[in-house]
Formats: sequence, C-alpha cells, structure tokens
Amino acid sequence: MGEEPTTNLTVAKLKALCVLNDLSASGKKAELLGRLLEAGVDKETLGIEVFDEKTSTFQAASPEETSLEPEAEVDTDAEGETAAEDEPVMLSLEDDDTMDNVPLPASDEDDKEAGQAGGEDDDVLEAEILEADLVDDEDLDTSEEADEQQEVPLPETSSSNPSPSKRSEKDAMTLLEMVRRPQAIAVMLTVLLLGAGGWYYVNNQLEPFTADSLRYGDSMGYMITEGSFLASEEYVSLVTDRLDDPPNYCKIRLTFQGESTASITEGTGAELSTQSSDDRLGAVKIRGGQGMSWLAVESVNDMSFSQFDVSGHYPIASKCSDFTTDTTTGQADLTLTSWKELREQVVLATELDFAATLSATAYEGTAFTYGVGGIFGDLEELSPGLGMVIAPVELTDFFGNAYITKDATGTSSGWEWRVTGSEKIGSTNMWKVTASHRDVRDFCLGYATMTMWLDADSPWAARQTVDVAISSSEASQSSCSAWQQRGVDAVLPEGELELHHTFERTTLSRGIKAIELGKTYDNRPQANDLNPDDDELVNWGVDGTHLPDNSTVRQHPLDEAMDCIDEFSGVASGAVTALDNDGYVWRAVDKQNGTSTEWNLSWVDSDTTAGWLHFSVSGGGAETLACEFIAKGTFDESVSHNRDSIPKVLPLHAIETRLMDDQRFPALTGPAALFDNNGPHESTSMGYLVVVPGTGFGIDFSDLLDTSGATTVDVQRQWQDGTKDRSFSLLADASDGRLIGWTSLSTEELG
Repeated sequence: MGEEPTTNLTVAKLKALCVLNDLSASGKKAELLGRLLEAGVDKETLGIEVFDEKTSTFQAASPEETSLEPEAEVDTDAEGETAAEDEPVMLSLEDDDTMDNVPLPASDEDDKEAGQAGGEDDDVLEAEILEADLVDDEDLDTSEEADEQQEVPLPETSSSNPSPSKRSEKDAMTLLEMVRRPQAIAVMLTVLLLGAGGWYYVNNQLEPFTADSLRYGDSMGYMITEGSFLASEEYVSLVTDRLDDPPNYCKIRLTFQGESTASITEGTGAELSTQSSDDRLGAVKIRGGQGMSWLAVESVNDMSFSQFDVSGHYPIASKCSDFTTDTTTGQADLTLTSWKELREQVVLATELDFAATLSATAYEGTAFTYGVGGIFGDLEELSPGLGMVIAPVELTDFFGNAYITKDATGTSSGWEWRVTGSEKIGSTNMWKVTASHRDVRDFCLGYATMTMWLDADSPWAARQTVDVAISSSEASQSSCSAWQQRGVDAVLPEGELELHHTFERTTLSRGIKAIELGKTYDNRPQANDLNPDDDELVNWGVDGTHLPDNSTVRQHPLDEAMDCIDEFSGVASGAVTALDNDGYVWRAVDKQNGTSTEWNLSWVDSDTTAGWLHFSVSGGGAETLACEFIAKGTFDESVSHNRDSIPKVLPLHAIETRLMDDQRFPALTGPAALFDNNGPHESTSMGYLVVVPGTGFGIDFSDLLDTSGATTVDVQRQWQDGTKDRSFSLLADASDGRLIGWTSLSTEELG
C-alpha cells in the first residue's frame, strides 16, 4: 500500500507489549509499532488493519484480537467443557469490554447445601473488579469530551446470581481469573519484578517536558548549603574604600548557609487603579528609572542565613596570608526583589534589603538598582545573565519553550546548557542540566558554571549548584591568547572573585493564575514620555568648561563657584591655566558647610595633564562672593582629554528637580533620604562625573568595546541618627535623567 502501518492501540498499550516482549519501551508511537513488528508480533495483536477474505476488504483488528498474547486453540473434553489444565495464561488490558461479573467459587460444603436447598435462589456475594487502564495522553482529550457528552450511569446491584456468559475461545483471561490460578500469579509476579517492574517502568519512566509557566502566588522553600564567597586584592578595595577607616585586608572570605523562599507576588486589585479591567490581575505597580509607573511581575527571594561568617586576611611580606585573619561570626537576613515588566519582559528594578549582626555591630540597609546591575555590578554589563547565580533559576526565564529531554541543548542570557541525563533526588527522578557562561569563558575572565536538577512540577530548579570564579591572575589565563589577556588586564581589577553554593528545594506551593508576559496594558508609558526633549539637553563638551548648574535650591551652585577660579592663579596656576585654555572639569562635587559651600573640582588639560582643586565659597547674592583656597593636587594615573566623547546632557539643576519630584521617586524624599520638601538636606552633597574612553581609573571597557563617553550625577548624604551611622547614595544618568540606583545603609554598635 506504500503507507506506514497504523494501529488503533494507544502508546501506553504498545509500551506494555514492548515490555512483555522484552523490547525497549522508549520512543514515539511509530517507533514502538515498528519495533514490535520487527520482533514478530502479529498485526492482529497490534491492532493493524488485516485483510478479510470474506469481504475482500481491509478490516481493523477486533478488540478481542488486541490481547498481549494471541491465544492458542484450546481442546475441549467429551462434554464440551474447556480443559482448565491446558488453558494458556493470558494477560489482558481489557479496556473496551466490561468484565463479566464472576461469582466467587463455592466450597464443597456450599455445594452440598445448595443441593439440599432444592434450587432455591440464595443471595450470592459478588466481586466486582475495577480495572486500572493505561491511558495515553493522546486519548485524554477525546475521553474528556465523551465524559462531558454522555452521562455514565451508576452500576446496578443485583441480589441474584447472574449466569456468567460463555467466554469465547479467544477471550483473554480476566484479572480475577488470573488471581485464582497459581501459574497466572507466577507469571504476573515475574512481569512485575523483571527490570524493577515492567508495569512500573511503563507508567513511571521520566518523561520529557517543557518548563511550566510561573503563576502568581507560586512559592518554593529551599535550603542554602556549602556557601562561600571570596574577594581578593582590588575586589576588596571596591568594598573597603567606602569605609571611613578601612582595614588593610588583602582578602575577604564569607561562609554562609541557611534557608530561603522564592516566591511570585500575587498582586491585588489595588495595583490596577490605572486599568480599565482586571485582565492583568496579579501584576504589581513599580516605578522605573524615569519615575514612570509600569505593571510588572514581582519575584521575591527571602534568605535567612543562620551562618554568616566573615574573615579578613592581612598581607605579610607583600603576600596575602591565608592564616592571619580577623574573623567575625553572625547571622544575616536578605530579601532580593526584582520586577519584570509585563510587555517587554525586561527587569525594571532590583532591590536588596539586608539586616546582619556581626559580632557587636548591627547593619541594615537597602540597595535599589534600575535595569542591569546587582551583586556583580560592572561584570553584568560585560556578561549579562551572570546574576542568575544568586537565586534559583526560573525555568521559563532560562529555558523558554525548549523541550527538556536527554541531550537537549540551548543558550540563554550568555549561558550554554545541556541536559546530561536523569538522576534521582530523594524519591523523585529529575533531569540533570549543566550550564556554562560563554562570555566569562570566551573573554578569559575565569569560569561560571551551574548544575540544575529539574522536574515538571516545579517552575524553579529543584536543586542547583553554583561555581563562579572571576580572576585576572596569570595562572587562570594560561590558555588565553595575547588579545584575551590584554582584554582581561583592561577590564578586570586585580585579584579574584569567587562564589560557590547549593540550593535544594524543601517545599513547593503552586498558585492558580498563570503569568502572561508579552501583554500590553492601559496607560503604559510611551517612549516620548521617558526621555527629555532635545532642547532640554546641553552640549557643553564642545567648548564649555563644566556641566551647567544653576540650582535655585542649593547655595553656591557650580556656575557661581567657577567665578572663584581666576582668584587662585597664584596658588593653583595649573588649574587656572588649563581651564582658561581647552581644559574642562570632568569631576565636581559640593559639600554644604553652614553658610558656605566647599567644591572639589577635578580638571584635565588638552595635553592630559590633570589635577584637582579644593576651595570654599561663601556670600554671593547681595553680598560680595568670598572665595577661599583649601588644597590642590595632581593625578598619578592618566586622565584622557576628549571633548568629542562628552555626550549631550541635562544640566545639573534639571536632574536635581527630577530627583526631588516625590511623585516620581518617593523614596528619595524624607527624613532618612536625600531631600526634604524644600531641597537637599544640609548634609547632602551633589556632583557629577564625566568618563571618556581611555580614562585610567575604575573599570574601563574602552579597550574592548567601542563606547562613547558617559556622564553621571551622584548625590550622597552621611549623618548621625541617634546611635546609628546612616548614609544614602544615588547615581543617575545625566544624558536622560534616568535613575541608575541608590543605596541606604545604617550601622549601629550594640551594647
């Protein structure tokens, strides 16, 4: 006929036939059917169309012909009764025909009493067999439709003994008949025990799956074990340089373990006040870096560390010691919250709230970033997706619609993953996936690997191990090319950064409503609502000396303070000469000091000579401006002079006005923030920083990437609040006024 054979048997029944014929039960329906045909199983048993000589047509095999083994012709005795001892043992799926009610066998005494009763109709106990049928996924839809269309009557009970119908010679044995016969029991036990149970194998082998979508209200508890974090050399200074009296550590180690909960917030109707319907119920409102309101999915990770021990290592004879340490033990609670926008599915913001007690000092605070950022900071700019290691992976976010099965591969946010096989975790079979971060490897930055164990019931990885090591050491670059080594030297600080830990699921609770991403909603901000108009931007890099600042809420703004420069020609001639020619101020920060304002300016000349000038300004307005020189200096590291790379930006006072808008950024105004209703707090300082390619400080990507310059505005405040030392810091992008992030920290010595 030229066509592939077809069968009316389900996949589950074909798998059962494979098991009983000692064949592999893996594969699709066509593969199973072909395997059985090659093994010699007849077409009638397989439910394949056969030629009917009476009608000269092809007919489907009858239900009686779909038993697992074809029944041989049976002999009958002289009275036409079947010889029980010659009857073969049969296993039947019996899915189409209802089993006949079979009376329990009567004992000899019962037979005698029945004979004495003279044929009276006594009630006979009946055993009704309920069969468990193997159901294939392909039959679910049709069976559910049939259930909806036809009401199934309850079984009728009878007090009389029904006369059993005569079984056809080709009928398979019923389960009840099998149990009555010792040889049938032996065969059934053999089938169950072979290969750890043939039927168990058919029904419980690990099936491929596509990751289930997250739902509002999902929650998973998990343990964090074997946690360790290490930072050395310049990575240490990135932390300690922010302290007033930093210790001379060359290495910091952190060991931790505890428990955590990953969850998806189920937003209420109050979050949809700007919506015309409740179609997006479950989402929450969040303000982005421009202060506009969006709808997003809120993900929360609550981490409680029962062990949170920090060790600081000191250098000895110019080498970092592994033995001389300061060790502090304690506990910590961290809550990591992120918001993913519904339509574009990008992370709008990430918040880290923390509270820790180390020895006799209590720390608490918040770090809030908009867009890319987080614990790995600039490394995430170079290698997006690296931040996935700090929480259990959300499967749909990582795998999308990929089919999770053995040897499946794919890429996600810089990670290359592969399903290596299955493994039992506890009592559950799970798929094991290994992932390696491509950019970290290809840029020769070190390594970043994850191993995940997945099951179809969980939207997160049920178990996850993380190993990350970022290093600029020569040992880690032994296999790198000269270009790669140059890139590492240009991008990375000196030293090492390592993170290792394991997540393991303890509880799982599923929500009801699935999250629908890619959907729009009412009053979603538009592009023209976000960025400033061109006429609001200034291109001071062409021939200006500094970022314009005409603030009306701060005394002595930068434009006014620059009038003092010419008065310092005798004590700071280098700065005066540079700014009178083609030089400019690439860094400026103010500090309020009573009725005066201190300014610290960093300048660069066209020949890349660079230095700084510190002075004080008072008076002004109706009074004569008073300028006082404080200090000056030069920079050891080179600073590039590049006017062409200075971007158009908003003036400093325009950014200040945006940040003070408590409708856009309510967290920035208040007693424990940067502003009050009238302007900056007295202890608040404001400044800006211009970075152009080639600048020799901080982390610079210009040797690897073709980047233009950038201008950022920073606002900082430090103050005493009772027994607490508090600080608040903010960073914004001057090119569009977008808030990049802010941090709030409180430190208190405990009695």
